[in-house]
Amino acid sequence: MGLYDGEPSTADLAATFGLPVVAVIDADAMAQTFGAVAKGLKEYRPVPFAGVIANRVAGPGHARMLAQSLPPDIELIAALSKAANSLPERHLGLVQAEELMGLPLILDELATLLDESGYTRLPRPVAFANTNAHVPDRLLEHYRIAVARDAAFSFLYRANLDCLVAMGAELIFFSPLADEPVPPADALYLPGGYPELHAGRLAGNGRWLTSMRAFADTNRPLLAECGGMMVLFDTLTTLDGTAHPMAGLLPGKVMMSPRLAAIGLQSLALPDGELRGHSFHYSRIETPLAPSYRCIPQRYGAGECVYRHGAIIASYLHAYFPSNPGAVATLLRGAI
Repeated sequence: MGLYDGEPSTADLAATFGLPVVAVIDADAMAQTFGAVAKGLKEYRPVPFAGVIANRVAGPGHARMLAQSLPPDIELIAALSKAANSLPERHLGLVQAEELMGLPLILDELATLLDESGYTRLPRPVAFANTNAHVPDRLLEHYRIAVARDAAFSFLYRANLDCLVAMGAELIFFSPLADEPVPPADALYLPGGYPELHAGRLAGNGRWLTSMRAFADTNRPLLAECGGMMVLFDTLTTLDGTAHPMAGLLPGKVMMSPRLAAIGLQSLALPDGELRGHSFHYSRIETPLAPSYRCIPQRYGAGECVYRHGAIIASYLHAYFPSNPGAVATLLRGAI
C-alpha cells in the first residue's frame, strides 16, 4: 500500500510536484520477484522513479540476489536487514512520535544500518519557490478556545491550530488524561486521537468530566472530531468488551472494532461553503440522534454524519481548517 493507492495518490503528488520516488519494498522471502515488483512500480505510470530500498533482507547473499533481479534502469539504493530495529505499528502504522520511547535511538540505529548497507545515493533535495500563504480574516479576534491536547487527543492537523491563531484566537491547551478541567474559554475544541487506548483513565477522571458537562450546560460552542466526539457519548466500549462511561453529552454508545470502519477524503457543505478533510476510524456509533449534515465522500462509501446537539457539533470528520477558515469560525462561534 502506498504509491498508487487513493485519489490523489502519492504518485499523483510526485508527478505534480516533480518529487523523486524511492520505493521501499518488503523483500522478506522474496528473490527475483523483487525485480518484477520494482519494474511494475516504475512502469505502471509515469513517475519520477529514483530507485528502490529493499527492506527485511536476510543477509549479504540475499541482497546480491535482489540487486541482480533489478532491470538496469532501476537502482538498488540500499538493503536493510530484517534484524534492524523497527517502529511499532497501530492502525495502519500510526503510532505517533511522542508515544515512542527511545525514538532518537531507533532512528540512529536505522541510519547506521543504512550507512552499513552500502547504499549508493538518495535523490537530490527538491527546492520549492517561496509562496505567499493566504492569511485568513481575523474572524476570531479576542476569542479564547480551549483545546484538549495529550496522548488521547493528539491526532490533529498542526495547520488547524495555526489557522485558528491566524484568525486571532487565543488557544488554551489542557489535558483530559491529567484530569485537568476545561479552562475558561469561549469555545471548546476536542480534536481526534486515541481515547480508546486510555478509556479507563478518562472514565475515572471526574474533574475533567464534570467540567465538560458544566461547559456544555453554558451552551458555549463545542467542536469535536473523531476521538473527540467519541468521548462525548454515554459509553465507549473497547475491544475487550468493557463499556467505559464517558461524558454523556451525546446519547448513545461508541464501540471499537478490529476492522477499519472508514478511511478517505470527505467534504462538508456548510452555509459558508465547503469544508474539506478526511475520515479514518475503527469504531462505530449507535445513537438516536439524527444527523444535521452529511459529509460527501471523495470517492466511495458513506458520508460521515455530523451531529448537532445543543451547542455541540460532532463528527468523525477530521476537518482541515485552512480549506475554509470562515466556516470554521462560524462553527466555533456556534452560528450554524
